[in-house]
Amino acid sequence: MIRLILLALTFTWANSSFAQTYQPEKFQNLVIRNVGPANMSGRITSIDVVDNDTKTIYVGAASGGVWKSENGGTAWRSIFDDAPTQNVGAVAVQPDNPSVVWVGTGEGNPRNSMNLGQGLFRSQDAGKTWKLVGLEKTKTIHRILIDPTDGNVVYVGVMGDPFSPNEYRGVYKTTDGGRTWNKILFTNNQSGVGDMVMDPSNPQKIFVAMYEHRRTPYSFTSGGLGSGLFVTMDGGENWQQLGEENGLPAGELGRIGVAIAPSNSNRVYAKVEAKKNALYRSEDGGYTWEMINDNPKFTNNRPFYFQELAVDPADENRLYNIYQPLSVSYDGGESFDPVPMIPADETKGIHADFHAFWVDPNDPEFFIIGGDGGLGITHDHGKSWYFPETIPVAQFYHIAVDNEMPYNVYGGMQDNGNWSGPGYVWKRGGIRTLYWQYLVGGDGFYISPDSANARFGYGTSQNGDLYRYDKQTGYYQSIKPPAPDLETRLRFNWNAGFARDPRDQDVAYYGSQFVHKTTDRGATWEIISPDLTTNNPEQQKQDYGGLTIDASGAEFYNAILTIAPSPLEEETIWVGTDDGQVQLTRNGGQDWKNITANVNGLPEQAWVAQIQASRYDAGTAWMVVNNYRQGDYAPYLYLTRDYGESWERIVEEQDVNGYALAVIQDPMEPNLVFLGTENGLWISMDEGESWTQMKNGFPSVSTMDLAIQERESALIIGTFGRAIWVLDDLLTLREAAAERLNDGLTALPMNDAVQVKGLFIAPPGNIWTGFHTTFEGESRPFQKTKIPFYVNEPVDTAQLTAHILNTDGEEIQTVSADSIVSGLNYITWKLDEKSTELPGAYVTDETRRIPVLPGTYTIALDYAGMKDATRVKVIPDPRFGYQPVVEEALYVLRKQLDTSVATFSRSLNQLVASDTTAQNVLLQIEESDNQKYTDLRQQSESIRGKIKSLNDLAKGKRPEKQVGAWQSFETTAYSKVSDALQALQARLYMPSEQDRKLVGQAEQLVGEFQVEVKRFYEEDWQNYRQVVEESSLGFPSEE
Repeated sequence: MIRLILLALTFTWANSSFAQTYQPEKFQNLVIRNVGPANMSGRITSIDVVDNDTKTIYVGAASGGVWKSENGGTAWRSIFDDAPTQNVGAVAVQPDNPSVVWVGTGEGNPRNSMNLGQGLFRSQDAGKTWKLVGLEKTKTIHRILIDPTDGNVVYVGVMGDPFSPNEYRGVYKTTDGGRTWNKILFTNNQSGVGDMVMDPSNPQKIFVAMYEHRRTPYSFTSGGLGSGLFVTMDGGENWQQLGEENGLPAGELGRIGVAIAPSNSNRVYAKVEAKKNALYRSEDGGYTWEMINDNPKFTNNRPFYFQELAVDPADENRLYNIYQPLSVSYDGGESFDPVPMIPADETKGIHADFHAFWVDPNDPEFFIIGGDGGLGITHDHGKSWYFPETIPVAQFYHIAVDNEMPYNVYGGMQDNGNWSGPGYVWKRGGIRTLYWQYLVGGDGFYISPDSANARFGYGTSQNGDLYRYDKQTGYYQSIKPPAPDLETRLRFNWNAGFARDPRDQDVAYYGSQFVHKTTDRGATWEIISPDLTTNNPEQQKQDYGGLTIDASGAEFYNAILTIAPSPLEEETIWVGTDDGQVQLTRNGGQDWKNITANVNGLPEQAWVAQIQASRYDAGTAWMVVNNYRQGDYAPYLYLTRDYGESWERIVEEQDVNGYALAVIQDPMEPNLVFLGTENGLWISMDEGESWTQMKNGFPSVSTMDLAIQERESALIIGTFGRAIWVLDDLLTLREAAAERLNDGLTALPMNDAVQVKGLFIAPPGNIWTGFHTTFEGESRPFQKTKIPFYVNEPVDTAQLTAHILNTDGEEIQTVSADSIVSGLNYITWKLDEKSTELPGAYVTDETRRIPVLPGTYTIALDYAGMKDATRVKVIPDPRFGYQPVVEEALYVLRKQLDTSVATFSRSLNQLVASDTTAQNVLLQIEESDNQKYTDLRQQSESIRGKIKSLNDLAKGKRPEKQVGAWQSFETTAYSKVSDALQALQARLYMPSEQDRKLVGQAEQLVGEFQVEVKRFYEEDWQNYRQVVEESSLGFPSEE
């Protein structure tokens, strides 16, 4: 073993050339990986399919981008990641040219957790690239219709901004493929398009349902004078409003869903929100209407949120009512099957709450439905359903992480409960959907595992519901704080604030209008604050929803959104509310100080979404505020360093894209701060002085929450639309933020590396990987570690070499890399040391040499004359009781066996070289006078025969006939060496006498083989060599 003397292992950071701002081009190798899940998906808003190729499907997600399948829905890929927003309301494929795809951004379902857009996009290459083509101010695009006879004619139905009355709504039309736009229908500045359908037999005839609605931070109104059903017969040149005289209801209308029967375009259906919600039908193409069904069960279910209809393409009487369940009428809507095709209880395996529907115009049994939990696909008229577990568009409100190894990530999803899954796995393949566990029901929000035992934890859901869960049994129990008396109604926000005490895991805080505290994990509660909100009666009304009351649990206001106990001062707690109040106690709740007025520029009644108490100074806190519910889309991030006496606004509108949602400061490097906005993840390396969007494969998605796994220096990213992501290498970013990067080469710090035990570590279920029927989140590599290093300026053709040294300074392994980029690079070490490869052995990228023992190893980097070094601690697999004596004994036995393997391999390789030499002699004979070398030919053939005999002795005699598959049943040196190598790859106990005997047998057979090889070279080969050299032929070189 080569001994390298490391004169000094020092880290010198002088003359750093790295500016203290994030430079994306320098960190292109930094990976942010998507871990899922996809077994519970997110809200789907739009579906379109290529007319003449129904295997090609496009799906738009409310806040998860655009997904494409080219095999009928089994495999999916995201195709909108480079867009500035992932919030999608409409997708449409041009009928006569399926390479042209249109995407309207901004969700057209104006619920409390909707996501707004940034205009209209078009692709001319089937989704490979996208171009913004206008309508940037519209905020939500709900429908896109393309003239099937002229692809340049496109109608866009804009729902508009529900929070800001303005002119940017209604129907827009282009006749030049999106270069110019004209608004062709508008009613008022609070009304947009709730639905828009084109007559399949006449593209000039279009129905538009205009919908007046308005959201404020504390109210929602559905309906108004701007609502109504309109029809044009000339492509929007002229419009007729259909009203009471046509048979539709009188008075103010709300949202209307419209559907035309493809088999008979005179049959038109409309589901109308009015003073009395009902289903209407027309038999004359929409000019006269009859109310045919006003059963509230089928017409009264949250029309502002789902008000869709669809008609069977072959049967005008088969009507699909697309709302919370999927119901079917077989008599033209007069009645509906009392058993829904997909019930709201999801017993058909498809999540309820539907917003999108597509049916094959040529095969009515094939249709696709989309809702709050993803897609459903049927090919038999809804008798059976397929749920693609391949679209990770889960919408998380909050996330958390535990300290298990491997650690688990946690999150609360919109409408889909609280979940837990691994941040990485020590198994083949990725992070499968079946690894994820459902913990607490309802809409999921805060989820918090206990630090001492992650089996248990807290989970919250709507209506202020709070639970303690047990991951092992699946049991959970309600521990919601009770009201203090009969006169007090607790007001819990839809997303009620929750926090754990950072010093005492038995203590937790929960927010209504009061701060509730438990010291016994929820068994009992006390109120430790007065009402910390404005307690405005005007913002607490039950008459919520306009024409149709909507009281789902999301309508409680004047409540606490965020609670932040200080990790440094036991009795300091920060609180923020949904009506713009910022409160602080420094004595555990005995006294509270309203510090709202100290926040300069704080919008009145803005939502204080998050406060993060500093890990560095008790008087310091970060505060995220958003005010989009009042039409203000600026980002608000504040910082105080004096207990809230003064605040500095850290982010301005020009700094980032999208309003602010979450912030986290790195616990080890104060300069390093991350900010989540509605349109992506942003990084600061100067404590908020400057910001840069961090992409690295991460889309511009609503980034709702951030957490840090401190032991493994990983950033956990919770998105509202693309599930959970992980950035594994905060250590490197800390070095950059602290300006500790050298001018030339920097060997960067490394996390501990686990020496994972096991050979073929198969996942549960299907052991194979690489299929597309289920999503596999990207896991971290295991049984290896990535060595990070930073190169300021690469040197052409130079190779980097990493010398791995043990504690004695001996080089045990080297790895190298050729493709070096300017900035961050990685090179992989398999946590092994050099050993001999047995010739002919099965070798893959996963094959390792002798695994190193736990301990600290030095990694000395050498690149173009520049040198630097770092260290990595290799730790034992925590799943097994570590026994140093056992591991060392196995290591010694492996090394002992390697000595024989090395000797054996040299001989086998030498025989191969000698056989090649003899073949080359024969080739020379063939190319010369054959008669002259008859004897030499015979001797060459004889020597090759002897080499074959030696190989047969080593490996077993191989049949002369052609072989499909073969292995020798003989006991040979090769078989015994292979057996011994395999036996010693994985052991949990002290090497047994049988193990030692096996190694001894291998050594014995290798020794016996060596005797024969030695005799062969001293006698047979020496004689043969002499004969060849005495001939006029040259003796070929033996290499």
